[in-house]
Amino acid sequence: MSFTVVIPARYASSRLPGKPLAEIAGKPMIQHVCERAAESRADRVVVATDDDRIRTACESFGAEVVMTSPNHASGTDRLEEVARALGFEADHRVVNVQGDEPLIPPELINQVADNLELYPEAAIATLCERIHDPEQVFNPNVVKVVFDHKGMAHYFSRAPIPWARDQWQEGTPLTGVDISLPHNIGYFRHIGIYGYRASVLGQFVSWAPAPTEVTESLEQLRALYNGARIHVDVAAVNPPGGIDTEADLQRVRNWLERRDIDNG
Repeated sequence: MSFTVVIPARYASSRLPGKPLAEIAGKPMIQHVCERAAESRADRVVVATDDDRIRTACESFGAEVVMTSPNHASGTDRLEEVARALGFEADHRVVNVQGDEPLIPPELINQVADNLELYPEAAIATLCERIHDPEQVFNPNVVKVVFDHKGMAHYFSRAPIPWARDQWQEGTPLTGVDISLPHNIGYFRHIGIYGYRASVLGQFVSWAPAPTEVTESLEQLRALYNGARIHVDVAAVNPPGGIDTEADLQRVRNWLERRDIDNG
C-alpha cells in the first residue's frame, strides 16, 4: 500500500522565527527534511504551509506544496486540510514528519507507515524509545507512554508513569535524593512522529479538545479519549533531536559539517 508524507511547516516560531528556512549546510532546513522523507518508501512528499516564503523556497528545489489556512491550531488540522485537498481515500496512510527534523531517519517514516498496515485496528501509529536516565522520567518536557503487549497505547503523560509505588517514596523526586528506575518494567519516551489513516484525520478535527488533552497539553490524548487506538512501537533506530532553539540549530550545523568533512 502506498503512503504520503506530509510536512507541516510554519514560519512563525516563538523561539526560532523562520525556522524552516534556516540555512544548514547550504540548504534551507525544510529541504533537508524533504530529502530525508524522499529516502523513505513514500510515494509522495508534500509540504503543508501557510507562508509564501516557505512555498517559494520549497518550489525552488522542486518540492510539492499545499497552501493551508493560517488559522489551524495544530499540525494535525493542517494535515487534515491537505488530505481533504488531495482527495485521499479513507484508508490512505499519511505520515506526519515535522518540518524541524532535518536528520530524521527514513527508517522511522517507513516504520510508522508499515505499522498502520500491520495493525488494522490502529487508527494512528507512532514511536517511542526506552528511557534509561531517571531524570527524564521526572522531566515534564519528556512525554512518557504506557502501552500493552500488542503496542496499543494506554496513556501518554508528562508525569512519571507508571509510578513505582514501592520504590519511590512520596516526594522523593523533589528532594534531590538519587533515584533509580525499577528493573521489572520499562519506561518509554514518546517520539513525535505519527502515521494516520486519512479517515481518522477527518474525525480528529471534528472532536472537541479532550479534558486530558487540555490538562496535559498533549494532542494525542484527544484520540484516546474518543476511542481511537494508537499503536506505539520502539523506534528501529535512535532518532536525533529536532530543532527548537538556536543551540539545536548550531548543533545540527556542526554535525553535518563534520559528516561532510569525514565523507571528504
